[in-house]
Amino acid sequence: MRLLRNLARRRLRTGLTIAGITIGIWALVVFSSMANKINTMVAGDSRYYADKIAISGDAIALGDTPMRLDLADQLRAIDGVGIVAPVIAVLVDSDATVRLGPPDQILGSPIGADEGREVVARQVLAAGRTLTTADDGHDVAVIGSEIAMKRGVGVGDTVVVRDRSFEVVGVLEPTKTVPDRSIIVPFPTAQQLLHEGLPPVVRDGVAAEAIVSQFLVYPTPGADIDAVAAAIKAQVLDVTAVTGADYDRIYGASASAFNAIIVGIAVISLIVGGMSIINTMAMSVAERTREIGIRRAIGASRRRVIRELMTESGVIGAIGGLAGAFLGALIVLAANEAMRTSGTILFELSAANLAFAVGFSTVLGIVAGLIPAWSAARLDPVAALRYE
Repeated sequence: MRLLRNLARRRLRTGLTIAGITIGIWALVVFSSMANKINTMVAGDSRYYADKIAISGDAIALGDTPMRLDLADQLRAIDGVGIVAPVIAVLVDSDATVRLGPPDQILGSPIGADEGREVVARQVLAAGRTLTTADDGHDVAVIGSEIAMKRGVGVGDTVVVRDRSFEVVGVLEPTKTVPDRSIIVPFPTAQQLLHEGLPPVVRDGVAAEAIVSQFLVYPTPGADIDAVAAAIKAQVLDVTAVTGADYDRIYGASASAFNAIIVGIAVISLIVGGMSIINTMAMSVAERTREIGIRRAIGASRRRVIRELMTESGVIGAIGGLAGAFLGALIVLAANEAMRTSGTILFELSAANLAFAVGFSTVLGIVAGLIPAWSAARLDPVAALRYE
């Protein structure tokens, strides 16, 4: 009770200190939740590309740039190449706006083309069924978990893609990889969609069944993936070969930069919040000099004075941390819900983030209170009793 009375002596000063900590912790929770989302996407896609090589005609191994399907035969002839799976990867929205993470896409690949080599993104169903060869020529689709959530559809419903309606026959379990953001359609249908999106001058010169947007190459067991990728680049003209290591280097660097921003926010919170607590506790000690002198004169030890004052500053940090964590969580959840219909989920909140934020602010308060507490404990009781 005495601790609470001490904090309530200067309500405005204590309140402003807590407010400053709250703002810093709020920012820490919000930005760390955004970093979580980015790290989750990068880690998932990194696992997806870890055991394969993505061959594309463009620089990012994704999009509507076509290649000839018969290029697969040339790839299979390269030493170290085990399986070549043709893939159609078409953006769901050709005019997609800038968003966090890779865009939604239409995927199509011949049934069984990976010959069982795909491990990370196996089509584990949450509902319905997978596609079969009998679906060729029909407008049916298996959708990823994020697509199902954003569009609010399930098995038996319809999704419209590029002005074409597809019956949903299956919904995939979340994988935290590429399929989560994909609408998987029969391979011939995907070829048609890719063909329809080409410029007329290109479209008129090639048949839909002769094109593909990507090849996924699975090296033979024991082969060095980087060496196989280098061989492909050397022997096949005008293609890009992207390995899991390449993906980590390109997208992992962005994630690392964002994480560095989070560290910067934490450091700023430490400096601003710590200085604010030091100022508050120093003024509190100055106002209570006579009281501290009396307590020291009647036998209170220096250790006890230090402990009590650091407890006060720790409580200030804890209250600010709890308030900041609550406010940050509220904003994160509200923002995700508001943006769910647009298909952009910016944040991934975790209990670990909240616990770290509260713990961080509490420790910050305790450490920041050490200097004023140490000064108070060193006061001469006689001189303190004379203090006015």
